[in-house]
Amino acid sequence: MSAVEIESLVVRYGSVTAVDGVSLRAEAGEVLALLGPNGAGKTSTVETLEGFRCPDAGSVRVLGLDPVGDRRALLPRIGVMLQSCRLYSVIRPVEAVRLFAAHHPHPVDDPDALLDRVGLRDRSRTVWRRLSGGEQQRLALALALVGRPEVVVLDEPTAGLDVHGRDLVRSIIRELRDDGVCVLLTTHELDEAERLADRVAVLHRGRLVALGSLDELAAADRGPQSVRFSGPSDLDVAALSTVLGGPVRAEGPGSFVAEVVSSASTVASLAGWFAEQGLPLGEVRAGRQRLEDVYRRLVEEAP
Repeated sequence: MSAVEIESLVVRYGSVTAVDGVSLRAEAGEVLALLGPNGAGKTSTVETLEGFRCPDAGSVRVLGLDPVGDRRALLPRIGVMLQSCRLYSVIRPVEAVRLFAAHHPHPVDDPDALLDRVGLRDRSRTVWRRLSGGEQQRLALALALVGRPEVVVLDEPTAGLDVHGRDLVRSIIRELRDDGVCVLLTTHELDEAERLADRVAVLHRGRLVALGSLDELAAADRGPQSVRFSGPSDLDVAALSTVLGGPVRAEGPGSFVAEVVSSASTVASLAGWFAEQGLPLGEVRAGRQRLEDVYRRLVEEAP
């Protein structure tokens, strides 16, 4: 039995079909990232998994249970972190953790240790309204984990966090996977999904347009190959295009992409040209395509 099983899911809002026949599974010890533009159906899918919305057609099972019909049995076994979470303005993190723990049969043993895990031990007795936005976000993660869940749903978990906060949350997600927890992650941060996800599900206009690991999606993608590199902002891209035998364009200040075959000889030609020009060559990325490239083409080419 998979931790999450979705079969031919349909969710409608009046005449609008938000989710149109989506089928996918997620396993214990797996991070599955749900990606897609706004309006793709991610939130409706997640709300159905959480039991907040009934399917109009199809079926959903989480840990073998119906999120609506078996809600009482399922809730203690899952953790949910919403993108926007508001608590009582004067509740303190340690009080919130103890309150939420009281609703679970087997909560964490030490609330202070959980707060330490999310970087809030020093703020454990600060009222919620005085916490920064990032601290409130990390408290929401702690509350999702307080019941030792077997499935965790994280909606944009690093939104609004600083670099330290993002690294902390990403480390916790990896720990959850290593502990055998199934993690469903919705994010617009494609770099984050590339770092964390074992598999990626791409939704567009309510339909599942791709599902698999990044290697599998890249192998199936027929888009042009490319080599990315960094160098001087005033680089002569026309001259370099002639040398490499394909167009070279700037993606940003000092960041370039060459739409050429990604191979050792291409990288050697690139490095040789830079050496001849006496120019500093920065990071070179060749080989596996970035998730961002694959994602863009999937969405652009989807019907």
